[in-house]
Amino acid sequence: MNTRAHDNPSPPAGVPCPGPLTPEDLRVIGSALCAAPGDITGISALKKGMTNRSFLFSCRGEQYIIRVPGEGTGQLISRPEEAAVYSMIRGRGLCEDVLYIDPDTGRKISRFIGGARTCNPLDGAETAACMAKLRAFHRLGLRVDHEFDLFGHIDFYESLRGGAPSAYPDYRETRESVFRLRPFLNAHAGKKVLTHIDAVPDNFLFFQNARGEEEIRLIDWEYAAMQDPHVDIAMFCIYAMYGRAQVDNLIDQYFTGRCPALTRVKVYGYLAVCGLLWSNWCEYKRSLGVEFGDYALAQYRYARDYCQIVRKELEQLGEELP
Repeated sequence: MNTRAHDNPSPPAGVPCPGPLTPEDLRVIGSALCAAPGDITGISALKKGMTNRSFLFSCRGEQYIIRVPGEGTGQLISRPEEAAVYSMIRGRGLCEDVLYIDPDTGRKISRFIGGARTCNPLDGAETAACMAKLRAFHRLGLRVDHEFDLFGHIDFYESLRGGAPSAYPDYRETRESVFRLRPFLNAHAGKKVLTHIDAVPDNFLFFQNARGEEEIRLIDWEYAAMQDPHVDIAMFCIYAMYGRAQVDNLIDQYFTGRCPALTRVKVYGYLAVCGLLWSNWCEYKRSLGVEFGDYALAQYRYARDYCQIVRKELEQLGEELP
């Protein structure tokens, strides 16, 4: 989510604010913030995300963001599970200040973080700070009652195509190569803890707190669940569309230069699996008329290319895939 927006002029007092929000959205804001219609002003659309639409608005001198679920979201995300995650992480300095979340509709209201910027994946100091934040989060060992099954989600996203073939002519071969990674990944998976799953550069916000110190918050926890935390490293890489040298650099930043060889190969494996997962996600969204262009193709290439990289790396280590 991009937190930057253009200011819109406020309507006269007592007049409902015009804009892209529906009457139900405005009713939810009013109820959550104990606000009258005239209190809700300056609504402006933020950059549309891949899953949701978000809007900046003001209420009695404070700024907030309301997230409204996007096209097809109901089939992709469990809102009750998301609400459980926000309950678990509340007050831990991990996420934005969430004031309201509806576990049925997925609407969420949070305080706007002024002056925030997202991580620049080409800035080594910023990515190192993000990996330190991610590592500290993982070390908390938080637990929830649901898991994000990577291979199960690939099957699920495929099923949403309703039998329509993939746009990629070699999809079946690539899929088989990815699924052959499963025994290796299961054998080397770390202890499962609460994992963000969508820990991409755009979801790390840098800002100055009231003491003038720089802080980082992770936003958009809608996919978060129990998983091997090293999945989060792979997710950052494939969203940033890193080449291999950049992937290795990020791995080194997360592990502070002490990543075991098999663990590094495991992260490569997660790049392949997560690439196929998001490639299928993009194909489903395309069926709804939402296109992601180069991003979608890049995800498929991670799936195809990193299967081969894993195989070659394991051969050099004297191990083989089934």
